[in-house]
Amino acid sequence: MNSVLAAAFTRPRTILVGLFAILVAGAMSYSSISKEAEPDVSFPTIYVSMVHQGISPEDAVRLLIKPMEQELRSLEGLKEMTSTAAEGYGSIKLEFESGFDPDDAVDDVRVRVDMAKPELPDETEEPTVQEVNIALLPMMVVNLYGDVSERTLVTIARDLKDRLESITEVLEADVGGDRDEMIEINIDPVRLETYGLSLQQVINAVQRNNQLVPAGAVSSGSGRFSLKVPGIIDTVDKLLNLAIKEADNEVVKVSDVATVRRTYLDPEGYARLNGKPTVALEVSKRLGANIIETSEKVRNVVEQASQLWPNAVQYEISQDKSVNTQNNLNDLQNNVLSGVLLVMIVVVAFLGLRAGTLVGISIPGSFLLGIMVIGAMDYTINMVVLFGLILALGLLVDSTIIIVELADRYQAEGQKRTSAYMHAAQRMAWPVIASTCTTLAAFVPLIFWPGVMGEFMSYLPITLVCVLTSSLFMALLFIPNLGAVIGGTPPSGGVSAWRPGEPLVGWTGRYIAFLQRMLPHAGKVLIFAIAALIGTFALYGAVGKGVEFFPEVDMDNAVVKVH
Repeated sequence: MNSVLAAAFTRPRTILVGLFAILVAGAMSYSSISKEAEPDVSFPTIYVSMVHQGISPEDAVRLLIKPMEQELRSLEGLKEMTSTAAEGYGSIKLEFESGFDPDDAVDDVRVRVDMAKPELPDETEEPTVQEVNIALLPMMVVNLYGDVSERTLVTIARDLKDRLESITEVLEADVGGDRDEMIEINIDPVRLETYGLSLQQVINAVQRNNQLVPAGAVSSGSGRFSLKVPGIIDTVDKLLNLAIKEADNEVVKVSDVATVRRTYLDPEGYARLNGKPTVALEVSKRLGANIIETSEKVRNVVEQASQLWPNAVQYEISQDKSVNTQNNLNDLQNNVLSGVLLVMIVVVAFLGLRAGTLVGISIPGSFLLGIMVIGAMDYTINMVVLFGLILALGLLVDSTIIIVELADRYQAEGQKRTSAYMHAAQRMAWPVIASTCTTLAAFVPLIFWPGVMGEFMSYLPITLVCVLTSSLFMALLFIPNLGAVIGGTPPSGGVSAWRPGEPLVGWTGRYIAFLQRMLPHAGKVLIFAIAALIGTFALYGAVGKGVEFFPEVDMDNAVVKVH
């Protein structure tokens, strides 16, 4: 280690250029790294849903749930299977062991569902398989409302959906509160009887003429041409002019026996914002996309599209997760700046302006180098990583303070600046490394915390490992070389000006005097320490409030479900 540090001091320009490159590259990495609200954690849960209109809960258990459970129960890695039956509906929740491969699990479930489908009633809709992934939950909701017709809102929402999904970072924009369109045919029984027709004849005529007919292709010397047979009814006029019956050179059309109009299916759900009916677009981003940049692009697209809407149509964006993420990032930046300022004030007060400047440079340097490593590991900046960065703020300066203070001491003893910083780095290298390792040792076991919560919290120790390891390079390599270049003579009259053999004064002198009085009574001090330890546990057992998984905090939202 000493030879490595000595070699570094022979190339100060290279080291300082590397420090500058780290600061620039780290700032670029921080600007470009993906930012999310929550970590991308795969929940080991998959839902299988089956819809059968009109079926009772009892029949759903017998006809839907049990046949599906029979196929799914032998899935590898399955931890628990929970079923729910309701009117017209059956659902099975599959919980797998932590650490499973979500893609393989979903594929296995789909295979078993396909095997169970022949056992289900013919009227049952296609079963759906859905994986729980919080990273794919909507990041924001665009609400459209106004004093216009439902058709106008739905048309605008579907056009906006296409615009939003054209953004590269947007996975999908799901429209809620809308209804699928349909064409309603109201048949007049009197007219039907007048023309001697039955209801089934009208139905058969519509079905026969609303088909997709493959016509193949025709090959010629000039090439190959596809043939298309117009067989789909896509307008109301086509349906009105559809022939039902021909007799005596007269044609009975749909318009002769019925009225036709465009309408919507019966609503299956509603969306409301502040008491007003609305059409909501739930926007989800792609995995790994920057939530702040994606949110900004979505807002720009919505703002541009709104210029083309009627004046009565308004929009409002709600549940935007990027706001909290941006606030967390701002808090981090404020904490870093505040930390740098406070640390410099404290260090300057005890060690002088030059030492405070060197320690202050080590904070953003450690952060930016750690963020570079986090980005290289393909991690994102999320709430847990931000918490880890803020937690590391008070831990990463210790090593630099020790080395800078020792270098000042060596200079006070007469060593030259470069020699003082090199010897300080060499003398404290292993103690500083050991101190950092003992700090990390308390967090490293969290990396192996099992379960979903373990995957969620693993970002914290990984962040601390990256940042505190980066602080070692700052303390042992970059800051000593920087101090050797810009450092000066330590201030006179302070603690750093003390020389061996001289009496210590001030708070340090008082501490030394107290320590000298205690050393002859080491046994009594040890007994007092053990008693204080036991008393602390006893006091907590008497007045402690117990243990909670999460602390009680003020919530910013609530969900009310009425059954």
